[in-house]
Amino acid sequence: MIPSAFPTKAEMARLTARMLLEIKAVHFNAKEPFTLASGLPSPTYIDCRTPISHPRIRSILMDFLAVTVMRDAGFEAFDNIAGGETAGIPFAALMAERLALPMTYVRKKPKGYGRGARIEGSMQEGQRVLLVEDLTTDGGSKLSFVDAIRETGATCAHTAVIFYYGIFPETEKTLADHGVQLHHLCTWADVLSEAKAQKAFDNATLSEVEAFLNAPREWQEARG
Repeated sequence: MIPSAFPTKAEMARLTARMLLEIKAVHFNAKEPFTLASGLPSPTYIDCRTPISHPRIRSILMDFLAVTVMRDAGFEAFDNIAGGETAGIPFAALMAERLALPMTYVRKKPKGYGRGARIEGSMQEGQRVLLVEDLTTDGGSKLSFVDAIRETGATCAHTAVIFYYGIFPETEKTLADHGVQLHHLCTWADVLSEAKAQKAFDNATLSEVEAFLNAPREWQEARG
């Protein structure tokens, strides 16, 4: 079923943050920061694979994402939904089901045997492809997936994620310079706001997380 009527963007952001907190996908630890893939420290970590194990929440999130994409990009804007390996694959399948479109997925690199393909499934030249992932930090990892899609002769001008960090100003420019528009449900600001409302963490932790979110590079340099 294709969703058509849903709450405002702000309310969807609040509810998404609430759901992520409820299923403990959100982790704050100011005393022992997490190490990000970049090697830099962070008092925040989010696991957006967690929703796949919660049927009601994953269903609502995918309804939210589908309607967000249709509102922002158009109701007949896409011919194919592609998931990025690996976290994006289940969400791409769920989105394809909702939008009644073919689903494919993009490997991080050629599999090294057989056709050596990066695209699995049927993607045709000229198709307008939506790239679906779980989250984005600085947008860089999306570019390789977009390039692989474009190499087939298809186009990819949009990517949709559940969670967008929203704290690195270069992210949307990086994507825009590559001809890609980002669609998302919530950011760290939304999660922090809901965490405060719920008193989900102690005040000291929330204060340290807020300091990081307001100036992430400076916070990391001070602790790097």
